[in-house]
Amino acid sequence: MDIKGKAKVDKRTKNLVKRLCSHDIAVIDHADLDELAAEALILCRPKAVINASSSITGRYPNAGPLNLIRAGVPLLDAAGPSVMSDIHDGDELLVSGEEIICQGRWIARGSLLTESAVQEKMSAAKRNVKKELASFVNNTLEYARREQGLILGDYPVPRLQTKIRRQQALVVVRGAGFQEDILAVKSYIDEVKPVMIGVDGAADALMELGYKPDLIVGDMDSVSDRALMSGAEIVVHAYPDGRAPGLERVEQLDLRAVVFPAPGTSEDIALLLAYDKGAELIVAVGTHTNMIDFLEKDRSGMASTFLVRLKVGSILVDAKGVSKLYRQRLGMKYLAQIFLAALLPLLVIVIVSPTIKSFLKLFLMQLKLILHI
Repeated sequence: MDIKGKAKVDKRTKNLVKRLCSHDIAVIDHADLDELAAEALILCRPKAVINASSSITGRYPNAGPLNLIRAGVPLLDAAGPSVMSDIHDGDELLVSGEEIICQGRWIARGSLLTESAVQEKMSAAKRNVKKELASFVNNTLEYARREQGLILGDYPVPRLQTKIRRQQALVVVRGAGFQEDILAVKSYIDEVKPVMIGVDGAADALMELGYKPDLIVGDMDSVSDRALMSGAEIVVHAYPDGRAPGLERVEQLDLRAVVFPAPGTSEDIALLLAYDKGAELIVAVGTHTNMIDFLEKDRSGMASTFLVRLKVGSILVDAKGVSKLYRQRLGMKYLAQIFLAALLPLLVIVIVSPTIKSFLKLFLMQLKLILHI
């Protein structure tokens, strides 16, 4: 199998997909390729993906490689660091079998993953989860002791212009399947009109679906300039010592922002903001809530999220995965019922309309003459 295309190279997959096209070959360095990154790559429909690292190391069963292969995107795995140093954006690439040739020069050899090979690796990873879980729990408890100040008032929540008190709040995070989950709760959004809080790049997803975020919370590393300039109030998540690298980017756009120094993740900060400002209900979409989610984010524990959910849990509704609750195809019985329901108004019109009655009589008479009945 020979695959030719232009190279697009980036160590950060979420940056790569912003410029990746269907005629390109993606070159990444992403150990344990996560489901969200795989979804983003699939949407770009590249000719192939070359990963310098192992797409599934066996630490835990990550679904990214399997989803990529099932979507028909060839995945050349564990190609080594030379693909990141010797291949540059725009280079002509040839993937011949498992050989990688750039600008006519051999660069490296990878392993072309198949679905069966990935399934075997995932089975082995599932057997390893018990050990990984023990380490994850220990890390979570250790860091929870250090970060308990997050929910005990050690990090004052800043003032906001956005009114949240006595309103419902929708907190959207770029987790796996988050766009489908937003669509699944669309009727709720349209009816209730909650305060919409986008965490970093999730603000762009809201805009793509026709919604305007009221608040954008995060370190500003994945949100677009367009979203930042949409008129939403901006809250920059800073380190506990006050350093806020994302603030510089906001100021370069001549925009104002509120800074919130605190430990934890940006989604934790968004939930705390909604809670502290008096939201009567918080609906969370796409949030990271389990061990696999956090291992995919390269975090060895979930202390801050554990603490924040303890605090806000009484008013929190987690809508992650809600789009998977009911995905049954319509059976023939239901299709027949829909057809009959649509046909009923037409039958009523035929019965009560003299004009249509006359037309049908003439039609039947003509049909009898043709058939000599």
